[in-house]
Formats: sequence, C-alpha cells, structure tokens
Amino acid sequence: MLGDQRVSGEREPHYFGIRHLSPAGAYHLLSLLDEVKPTAVLIEGPSDAGELANQLVSRGVVPPVALLAYTEQLPVRTVLYPFADYSPEYQALKWANQNGTHIDLIDLPTEVSLAQLERKRRSSSPIEEERPDLYMRIAELSGEPDYEAYWERHFEHCLEPGVYRSAIAHFSSEMRALTEEDEFRLSPKEWAYNEIRESHMRRKIRDTIEAGHLPEKIVVITGAHHTSALSLKFPVMMDEELALLPRVSTRMTVMPYSYYKLSSHSGYGAGNMAPAYFELLWQCIRQREPDRLPALYMSSVATRLREQGTWRSTASVIEGVRLAEALASLHDGVRPTLKDLRDAATILYGHGEYSVIVEALAKTDIGTAIGSLPEGVSQTPVQDDLNRELKRLKLEKYKTLVASDLDLDLRENRQVKSEESAFLDLNRSILLHRLAVLGIRFARKHHSRQTDATWAEHWVLQWSPEAEIETVESTLKGETVELAAAYVIHEELLVCADISEAAKIIRRSGECGLPQVAGQAVAVLQQLAVDAGNFAQIAETVLELSILLQYGSVRRIDTEAYLPIMRQLFLRGCLMLVEASGCNDDAAADMITSIHAMNAVAQEHYAEVDEALWLSKLKELAARDDRNAKLSGYAFSIVLERNIAGEEDCAREVARRLSPGIPADLGAGWFEGLSMRNRYALLSRDYLWRHLDAYIRDLEAEPFKRSLVFLRRAFGTFEPREKASIAELLGDIWGTGAEASGEALQRQLSEEEKEKLDELNDFDFGDL
Repeated sequence: MLGDQRVSGEREPHYFGIRHLSPAGAYHLLSLLDEVKPTAVLIEGPSDAGELANQLVSRGVVPPVALLAYTEQLPVRTVLYPFADYSPEYQALKWANQNGTHIDLIDLPTEVSLAQLERKRRSSSPIEEERPDLYMRIAELSGEPDYEAYWERHFEHCLEPGVYRSAIAHFSSEMRALTEEDEFRLSPKEWAYNEIRESHMRRKIRDTIEAGHLPEKIVVITGAHHTSALSLKFPVMMDEELALLPRVSTRMTVMPYSYYKLSSHSGYGAGNMAPAYFELLWQCIRQREPDRLPALYMSSVATRLREQGTWRSTASVIEGVRLAEALASLHDGVRPTLKDLRDAATILYGHGEYSVIVEALAKTDIGTAIGSLPEGVSQTPVQDDLNRELKRLKLEKYKTLVASDLDLDLRENRQVKSEESAFLDLNRSILLHRLAVLGIRFARKHHSRQTDATWAEHWVLQWSPEAEIETVESTLKGETVELAAAYVIHEELLVCADISEAAKIIRRSGECGLPQVAGQAVAVLQQLAVDAGNFAQIAETVLELSILLQYGSVRRIDTEAYLPIMRQLFLRGCLMLVEASGCNDDAAADMITSIHAMNAVAQEHYAEVDEALWLSKLKELAARDDRNAKLSGYAFSIVLERNIAGEEDCAREVARRLSPGIPADLGAGWFEGLSMRNRYALLSRDYLWRHLDAYIRDLEAEPFKRSLVFLRRAFGTFEPREKASIAELLGDIWGTGAEASGEALQRQLSEEEKEKLDELNDFDFGDL
C-alpha cells in the first residue's frame, strides 16, 4: 500500500519542539509554517478536542483561554490546556485556520489522560525533585542567576532563522538523555505515561500520512521533550493497545483564562514567571523591533509607580534601560532579560529597595488580563446560563480579576417602572447566594455596613479561572444555576439529621429563591422537631426561624409556616433551660451563645412567643446554686438588663455569691458570667463593686490566687476605657481618689509584681 511505503520510507514530517508559552517558539514556528506551507498541522493536545480547538481561534475570542476537560461523575476531576496569544500551539491553530489547513490534536484523548492522571496523583515522583537541581546546575554553568534567565537569554532572544529550532532540538534531546534513566528508575509510572503518550502521538502521525498527506507537508508541534521520540522508526500504538488503556467518561468545554493562572506564581507547572512581560516581548518580536522591549518595559514600570503616587522621571527610565543593557552585556547577551530589567528597575526606581517597586513589577510582569469568549463558542449549559444571568442583572462588569464591592438594597425600588428594575438588587442577591451554594467563588458576602438592616447586603465580587472551573463542575448538578443550586440543597436535606441544620437549609433556600425546596425543608424540620431534645440546637433553630421571619417580607418569602414551629420550639427551649445549665465550664461557652439567641428572639418576637415564661426561667437559673455558676451569673445579667431585678436584688445576690464561704472558682465564675453582658449596667451600679471589693479583701492567700485567675479572665475582655472607669469607682470606694487610681492602673508593673504574676501562672489548680 502507498501508505505503508510512506511509513516505512526515510521521509519524516517536520518536527518542531517548543516550550509552552514561548514567544520565540511561536515566532520561529510561524516562519516554518510559512516556509513549508503544510497540508496538515499536528499539535500536542487532547485528540478528542475536535471542533473545540477550532473555536479557540474563532472571531471574538480573546486569549488567554483554555480547553477544560472534566469527568462526568462526582467527584469531578479536571485537566486544563491553557493558551496565551504567544503560545506556539495557539499560533499554529490560527495559522491553520487562516490557511485552510487540516489540523489535528494528537495527544491521548481526555478520557484516557484523566484516568492516567488520577493514577499518577496517587504515586510520588522523586524524579520531579531531582530535575530542579539539574536546571539550577545549567544556570550556574552558564553564569545566570536562575534557569529562567538562562532560557530567555539563550532561546527567547535567539531570532536568527533556523538557529532556534536546531538549538532547542539539541538541548531537549540532551536533557532527555540525562534524565531518562533516572526517570525510569525513580518514577516508572511517569516514564510509562510518557511512553504511552508518545506511542499514541506516533500513531496519529502515521494515520495522517496514511490519510494522504506527504510527510514533508506535515508539521508536528510538541513539547521539546517529546520531539526526539516521535520519529516513525519507533513503534506506534496498536488498536488493541489503545483499547486496553483505562478510561473515564469525560466532557470538554472552552473557558476564559487569566495571566495570573498562566504564571508559575499560581502553581501552574508549564507557566512562566511573567506572562504579561512575554506578551510584550511577543509584540516586539512580531513587529521585528525586539530592541524596543527594554524601553517599553521600564516605561511601563514607571507608569505603574506613578499610578501608585510614586513619581519617577523620564531620565530614570533612560538610565534604567542603559543599566539593563549593561547588565546584559556582562553575560554576553544581545539584549536584557527580565532579570536584568527587574534589577535595573530595583536600583533606579526603588533605590535598591525591592519593596518599593514590587507591586508595579507584578502588574508589569504578570498583569491582570483575563480572556473572553463571544456568544456561540461552545460552553456548558451552566456557563451559558450564568453568562445570561450576569447580563440580565447587569453584573457583567464585575467579571474581572479585580475585586469590587457591591452593596445591595433588597427592598422594592418604587421609583422605577418595571418589576425587573424594582427588584434588581433582590434578584442579584438570589443569584449570588446560588453561586455561593454551588461553591463558585465569584462573590463573598461580608457583614453589611447597615448592621441592623435585614434589607442590606455587602458583597465583594472577583472572577477567576477557578470560578469558571467550578461553574463547569456544576453542570453535573443541573443545566442552570437555579437547578444546580436546588440539587445541592436537596442533597443536603436528604442527609439532614438535626433541626438546626434543617433551619439553615430553609434559610439558604429562601436566600436562593427556591420556595419549593424551602417547603421540603420545613416538612423535614417539623418531623425532626418532634424528638428535638438538645437546648443548643433548639436555640439555634429558633434564631434561624426568627431571622427568616424578620426578612421574609423583604425577600418576598411566605413565612406563614415558620411561626408555629418557632413558637413550639421556643416553648420547649424555655422549659429545658435550667436543666441544660447543669454543665461544666467547657459546655457553658456554647450554652451562653444559646441563651443569648433565645433572649434575642424573646425581645424581637415578644408578641409571638411566651416572653414571660422565658424571663421566669432566667430568674430561676439566676437564683439556682446547683447550676453552672457562670451561666447563673449570665442569666442574672439579663435579669438586671431587663430591669426585673432592682438594687436590693443585686446587692443580695452579690453578697450571696461573693462571700468567703463560697469556693473561689464558683464566686469568680459567677462574676465572669455576670460581666459578659451590658457593661454599662455593671459600671453604673457602685454597690456591686463595693461587695466585690469586700469579697476580695476577705479571701485567704490560696483562695485569692484561685479567684484571681478567674477574675483576670473576666476583666481581660473589658476595654481600656471600661477598666479606667472601674479604677475610678474603686478609687472612690477606697478613698484614694479616682484620678490616683487611674494613674496607678496605667503605670508599668514593677519587677516584683511581674514575679508575682509569673507565680500565678505556675499555680497548681489541681482538678480545676
């Protein structure tokens, strides 16, 4: 057969080895394509990308962009194939598209590569730890500070026709020879994976020749490491071998990418340190003016500094270019590398201080560019739906790498005509909450500046490639953002086992505008409430329902079903309070949070719940000696705050709790609980401080030390102005004067006092 003769002959395609994200590689590759005018261009990339690869270079696509493959089953696993405008592979796609040339991607299909990558993740690769040492040694031998500087000076600056291709072919084959034996010995799975990939690529090359393309009219573009292994003198993968490879079901989409994610700073292994800088280099090379790069770079850094308020003159720019060129000449370079330019900028702009220019350098080197895709480019249904929603809700401008604040007013805007405009912010909130439920990190909700407003929300919006990937992953949960969010919440509901979580699900459903799911959650809550017997869960649930009732009208939620459940659970919580307070100090911290929640609901919904019962139970807890002392003190602070107890009650309780006959930890613990609420109410009652003073004064040495630890903990939460007020109160009680006591409080501790405190820190509290 003619195909067999071509395969068995000595003629081979044109192999072009590249480094991903190499401007010089893209430049020389285009020269080769213009020279050869191939009928087929074969590129290292997923062979199942098909039409998606052509869409990458369709009208309206703005790099950086990426192909994203992902598994069709949870947990989602992904693999990315990113491209910048100066990626050799991307320029090859553009050339082939413009010249009507057959194009094919020849690496393993994603259903195989994702299965193989999952296996690789489970194994370690010692060879990966040894390669950096080799790269560092190359840099040292060349007199460069690092491998990136070596690569740029010897390859990116090499623009002579034919030299780059032969140099990189020789370099990569030598590097492969140096590492292949160690890779086989130390990382056999990595070695085997590369063998499988290369065998598959050889198969695709053979198939292209058998399809009728002359070898000399085929250009094969792969990573330089693989080039020497793609000759057809080596075996190709057979059908039965391909059939034996493990596979997983996958899908693929196109997505915008960013320069930050292309950079090695993000952890991308095939990236470079400065994608925006290499974009500038690419532009200069394309314009055949590479010598303009130093001036453009130094001017850009100076501009960034001026934007930050740091002025650098034109003379500094000129001197910076001259210094960078002088540094390059010391290495026999034809022009400065990025390292030379950064060093010159540090000296001329930062006066030797890198910190002065670090932000300006980051913007110039890495940049903030994010790609974009026009409508019609293949995306997943959820991506399309999200883009439509962002456009409908006028949020498209926030789809950038720069974080932006967004304040929402969920109330109806009565000054506009359409319902869509009247509830614009409410619908924005619904979308952002749905994205949060899906784990799409586009929006982060912060505390609103209107702290007491149920109608106000404050969000910080920032897009990222990770958010795009998370959007794609959501496709497995539903075809729209709404359906995917409903799926996630419904799955949470299926495993919900306590009432507090059910209440949170109801709230999330309301925030996401999913009334049907909220109704299902209410039914689950009602079932769980029958057997609810945990005070903390009941209090948390009551608070969640209270919040729903407060903002239900703002969010246009039907809250009629929530009130009976809240009333029932509030009653049960009241009856459980005293019994639940018989706990240790560790559990008391959570109990205080729960008591605070119940009290807040009692105050907010005093007409709907049995507030009188709640207050009576608080009084009972405050009077009990057999409950946790801190909780009794906290309950008494609420009783004082609500003006149920007067001065006589307070004086009597303080005298009873803080007396020499009461163990020090109980008395001080009670005071700690008392001091956790309304400080103003405490500071305004001087009789409380007189009793506390008498209590401390009458303690023996050991009980005093024990008590002091608890009191220090209680007073440690007081603000400086509150401590000053206490000092003034005690000054009046002691007769020393408020001013003198305040000064004593502010002075530095003596060495003797510091030693006493150190002794206190070493005090043995036994089984306390």
